[in-house]
Formats: sequence, structure tokens, C-alpha cells
Amino acid sequence: MKFIEQTAKILKIPEYKSLILLNILFGISASFIFPYNSMFGIDEVGMSNISFGVFMTISAIVGIFISTYIGKLSDGRYSRKSILLVVTISAFIAYVLYAYVRNYLLLLFIASFFIGIASSGFPQVFAYAREAVDRAKLPSKEMPYAMNLFRMFFALSWTVGPALAAFVLLRYDFTGLFLVAASGYLLIFFFIIKFLKQHDPQASKPKAPVNLKKFIIRPYIFANLFAFILIASANTVNMMNMPQFITKVLNGTEANVGLAFSIPPIFEIPFMLGFGLLAARIDSSVLIKLGVFIATIYFSILMFVEAPWQIYVIQFLSAAYISITNGIAISYFQDFIPDEPGTATTLYMNTSKIGSTLGFLLFGFVSEYFGYREVVILCMIFMAIAFGVLLLFRKDKSFVFQRRRKLV
Repeated sequence: MKFIEQTAKILKIPEYKSLILLNILFGISASFIFPYNSMFGIDEVGMSNISFGVFMTISAIVGIFISTYIGKLSDGRYSRKSILLVVTISAFIAYVLYAYVRNYLLLLFIASFFIGIASSGFPQVFAYAREAVDRAKLPSKEMPYAMNLFRMFFALSWTVGPALAAFVLLRYDFTGLFLVAASGYLLIFFFIIKFLKQHDPQASKPKAPVNLKKFIIRPYIFANLFAFILIASANTVNMMNMPQFITKVLNGTEANVGLAFSIPPIFEIPFMLGFGLLAARIDSSVLIKLGVFIATIYFSILMFVEAPWQIYVIQFLSAAYISITNGIAISYFQDFIPDEPGTATTLYMNTSKIGSTLGFLLFGFVSEYFGYREVVILCMIFMAIAFGVLLLFRKDKSFVFQRRRKLV
């Protein structure tokens, strides 16, 4: 079968297998933390919904500036291996401190500075993988599948991470949860030292810098950025809201929360493979529109659930839209600035962070004044608007093709 041959070809790329394992380790460590953020802030620390939203917003804003700066450094001055070492040790320090600190202001500093640095890990790993694929001279039409295959292993880690985290949380509380996560990042630190090569950063430095302002203000690109901000905002609101929705509206437990977050990645794996293959044959913008449409349907159904098991039934829809909007979109953005993969990936990730900033605030205020079910309605509205925006603006290919011609 063609996709088996294609997969085998990609797996033979130097360092690709090591990067896959690194990706899984990052995913497991992250999946121990993110699903339980709102439970930690609201239920453990005692923040109000609004103060939690403000807390997450401030830390997200600082993270945007830090990750953008690190993205620039990685594309010109320092190797990605060196940056990943700084990122992982920062995450280790952050979660060791999280295990014991319960003061709002101290936690805010830890989240803003240490986790702000750590937030660069995911785009840097993806940029490292993109460069490894580029060095292997993989045809451009196969790039979406290669990157979706890579992200599939990140999703694979989420099939077990949240459920294991729920087990740790029930038995050892948040102190144990954060110490296990910190141990994961320490393991990643030593893995990077042992298995990743130190590549010359000049090899990925562009000959002529891309005019990001000119790139961003193009109507189609701006529309995509706006749509992805809404998508990221809805995703963030949903991630913060889901634990509270399950435990306080549906009367579920931490185990129900862990299961709700572990089910979608099971479906994401085949979806990512399938959509990655499709992205090599049809316009990726068509798939992105499909993903956002599925997301709108998902949240429209989620508004009416009355028990945790009903969430499990529809999580395949969540997996479908996430595998598209999070998987294909990364390669899609990197294609616009092919000789600055770190900058392109960070640009995409920063739309997520801007959306997250908006999402954190909205979750705090909407859940405080209206309720957790109404937060789901907000997610549906955001996805519907994003879908409409993507339908209204047609793709302008001239900028991409112009950049590609210069590279030939």
C-alpha cells in the first residue's frame, strides 16, 4: 500500500525516530498538566473563575513575547538543541515549584516566566522535525503527511496521559501530579543531551528575511489568522471548561475528566494519517474548512449533554476537527515561510496563544456570570464565526508561489 511505503520512507529520515520519541515524552508531560489547569487554580488554590482567567491571561501574554523571541533566536543564532535544553529545564523548575506553591502572585510569576519559556518547546520540536525532513529532500507534496505523522505521536501520548494523571491526582493530589510531570521534563532533558544532534543554526538562517508585516496584512492570511485565533480561543475555553462542566454540572469525577480527554486522541491517530494523506492530494484550505465545520457540529451537540458518558460518545468529532486544525495547519503555515520554519511555526502557535489569551478571560467571566453550559455555547458561536470567515475569503496563492520560485 502506498501510505505504508510513504510512512516507511519518512521513518528512515535521520533523527526522525528520536524526534518521535521526544514528541511522545513532551506530549505525556503536557497531558499531565493541561486538562487539570482549571481544577488546580479554582479548586486547589481557591481562585475565583475570574481571577483564574486573569491569571492564565497574564501568563499567556508573557508567553507570547518569550516564545516569539526564542523562535527568532532558533532561526538564526542558537541551535534548537540548546534551546530545547533551556526549555525543558525551565519546565522542570516550574512544575517542582507548582507542586508546593499556593500563593497567587508567586504562581503567577512561575507561570509567566518559567512556563512562558517552557511554552516554546512544542513549536521548537516541530521546527526541528521540519528541518530534519527538509534535509532529507522530501517532496513538498509529502510534507503535510510527514508532519501529520509526527503530530500523530503527540496525540498518541494523550491517549494515556490524562488517564494516568487522573490516577495520580486521585491518590497523590496535585503535589504528586506536578512532581510526576516535572520528572517527565527532567527525563526529556537527558534524552535531548543523549540523542539529538547539535546542528549549525546558520543552516536554517534565511538569505533574505521575510517581511512579516506584508505577509500578515494580506486579506486571506489575515482572515486565516483571525479564524485560527477564534478556533484557539474556543479550544482553550473548552479545555478550561470541560473539567468544571463534568464535575460541577454533570456531577462527574476526576476519572471522568481523564477519560474525556483520553478518548479523542485514540481517534486522532487514524484521522491524522488519513487527513495527512488527503492534504497531499487536495487543497489544505478545503480540509481546514471541513475541520471547523465539524467543530461547530461538535459544540452544538455538546451543549445538550446530561451525563459524562454522552461526552465520550461524541469525542470522535472532537478528534476529527483537532486532527485537521492542529495537524495540517502547522505545515500549512510553514509553507508560507518555508525558509524560516521556526518563525512560521511560532507565528501559528502565537495565533493559538492570542486565542488562548482571549479564551482564558472569556472562560473566567462567562462561567462566573452565566455558567459552564453557556461556555459551551460560546465555543459553538466562535467556531461558526471562524467557519464563516474562512468561507468568505478565498486563497491568494501568489505570495506562496512567489516565495517558492525564489527558492528554486
